Amino acid sequence: MVFIMLATTGWTAVHRPEKDTPLRVAALGAWAKARVDGRPMPPADAPARTVARFFAGLDGTQRARLADGYPLVVGNLEGAPAAVRYRANLQGLEQARRVEEARSRDVALTPADRSTATRRSHRFASLTEPGRQILAFDPSGNGRVAEVFGDLSGADRVSVIVPGVDTDVLTFERTQRRLTSPVGMAESLYEAQRAADPDSRTAVIAWAGYTAPTGIGVDAATGRMAVDGAVLLKSLTAALPGDASVALFCHSYGSVVCGVAAHELPRRVTDVVVAGSPGMRAENVAGLHTSARVWATRDEGDWIADVPHLEVGGLGHGADPVSPAFGARLLSSARAKSHTGYFAPGTDSMDNFAKIGTGAFASVVCATGNDACRRGISGTEQD
Repeated sequence: MVFIMLATTGWTAVHRPEKDTPLRVAALGAWAKARVDGRPMPPADAPARTVARFFAGLDGTQRARLADGYPLVVGNLEGAPAAVRYRANLQGLEQARRVEEARSRDVALTPADRSTATRRSHRFASLTEPGRQILAFDPSGNGRVAEVFGDLSGADRVSVIVPGVDTDVLTFERTQRRLTSPVGMAESLYEAQRAADPDSRTAVIAWAGYTAPTGIGVDAATGRMAVDGAVLLKSLTAALPGDASVALFCHSYGSVVCGVAAHELPRRVTDVVVAGSPGMRAENVAGLHTSARVWATRDEGDWIADVPHLEVGGLGHGADPVSPAFGARLLSSARAKSHTGYFAPGTDSMDNFAKIGTGAFASVVCATGNDACRRGISGTEQD
């Protein structure tokens, strides 16, 4: 029944495997052969602790040389210092921009492909503007990218935006409908955190670091892409510098990614917040097998409420996270508008996100109108 519903309502998109770009392939090949003072490089997929030890043994000149010489590798190495990754990704973006600019003038390509190349060239140029802190960049396929707002290395608390469908390098930021993009969400959250507690040391990451489904298709109705994304989300959170606590803010299909990742997230992830969730591929909070606090919110006008909250034969994402039986801490989202309004300034959802991100749990507003969602949290009025 679920399959018939999906097939007859336009849920028909099929994911096609993406390959590394020639730039990325060349970079990986060169990295594998490179040496620093006779020492080999760590593998590009090495654990963060291995990468961190390697970079700890380098001086500033050596780090800069690697960032400039192998940007599409160094910029994506979990465990490398954030400043080194920022430097590398500026170089990688410029390399990719030049490639796309050339493609935009290639008459052998279709007009559609040249138009896409032009858009990608402009996006890459925008991401290199002064002051931007690009933590990850890979131009392969539809592209993956992550950006930091605030001082990541000095933060006591880090918030990570995990977005949903139709997220790629082109939709990473938007001029119109800004708050539907990862950058817009992250900027709004960071500004709200600064307003809520100007003295707090926080950072926010706009994370488009996984391949998201395109459209509301079969990929969005299954967990396959969430499984791949969960591996990358676990790697990101485990590799963040220092000992900052981490809160995940997972929107729409991003909440599926967070649900799949939950049981393997490091203990530093103290809070998982889902907004407009189609499900977390678990029947309840206990089924997530996480020590993190799980929060959920949904606007009354959000169309996601009409998506069947069940899982049959791999289709669907399970129980509704805002149902009382699920057991999440239910947050108010008053004044949010539909599925894309949760990060708008002045909404209860945005205010609540800022309070969770700064640790001000005692002033979080619950959906139930009482203190139910705050109970059992150290430092709140209930203790």
